[in-house]
Amino acid sequence: MHIQEAITQFLEYCELDRNLSPKTVRMYAYYLSFFKKWLFSYFKKDEKKDEIPVIDIHEDTMRRYRLYLSRGYFNPYKGELKKQTQTYFLIAVRSLFRFLIKKGKKVIAPEVVELGKVHDRTIKFLKDDEFERLLAAPNTQKIRGLRDRALLEVLFSTGLRVSELVSLNRDQVNLEKREFGVVGKGGHARVVFLSDKAVMWLSQYIRERRDPYKPLFIRYSGPHIGSELTDEKLRLTPRSIERMIDKYRKKAGIPFRIGPHVLRHSFATDLLQHGADIRSVQEMLGHKNIATTQIYTHVTNVRLKEIHKKYHSGNK
Repeated sequence: MHIQEAITQFLEYCELDRNLSPKTVRMYAYYLSFFKKWLFSYFKKDEKKDEIPVIDIHEDTMRRYRLYLSRGYFNPYKGELKKQTQTYFLIAVRSLFRFLIKKGKKVIAPEVVELGKVHDRTIKFLKDDEFERLLAAPNTQKIRGLRDRALLEVLFSTGLRVSELVSLNRDQVNLEKREFGVVGKGGHARVVFLSDKAVMWLSQYIRERRDPYKPLFIRYSGPHIGSELTDEKLRLTPRSIERMIDKYRKKAGIPFRIGPHVLRHSFATDLLQHGADIRSVQEMLGHKNIATTQIYTHVTNVRLKEIHKKYHSGNK
């Protein structure tokens, strides 16, 4: 079996047998396409004319690939690959090899592809004064600024991922109950909640809307309404929200780059700082594993210290 056939069968297996989400399958396809392209370069073969049997991929091949990810690859826009990102590329190859072994194909053991140690993540989050300045940055006298203020409030109130936010439609959000359901990573459903401020700004924005389009947040630049636009063409994209947040962080005088995920981190940090337990925060973030939520050690460690001081008999 050659590499392209192996990748095609693996992606079909992910979609049909493992029932992975379309986004997860796309990411596997991206990582493995990247790997395949590197293999043809490494073996000095032509993708259009040649084939690479999977049996030709040895331990040394994978070591060279790891070195390429670590030292050789440079993205003109994002620079070198972070260690965590390198791990994602390698996990995809490991999963491919596991699938091939399951199918009875001769390939190297997945464990040969070592992932390397990934250091504990440090996260960015906004302090109260920084977040207040960010919220005050949009000009809410205009519909676009009103949309942006409502969007920022919803992000902070719910901890939504940007992909979850952009997929929202108006009829999904119940302003009376102040809650609504979303389906996140891996098809996991959860309920998120709107704060008083989020309800207020979102209500104002929806009242000002004079259009029939379904998306909760739409764009106000580009082709004018009426020029064969559809709901999906008007829907904000994750990239447009990233640019919008970066514009307002500059206006607010925040010196470091932030994006939608920093607001998600700020949401979790705010809850933990005000007494929420980490299991509840895990559920609200839609984390499958509690270990993922424990990146918020900058908050939980402080609370544990306070609990120890208050309750341990040695402090009495």
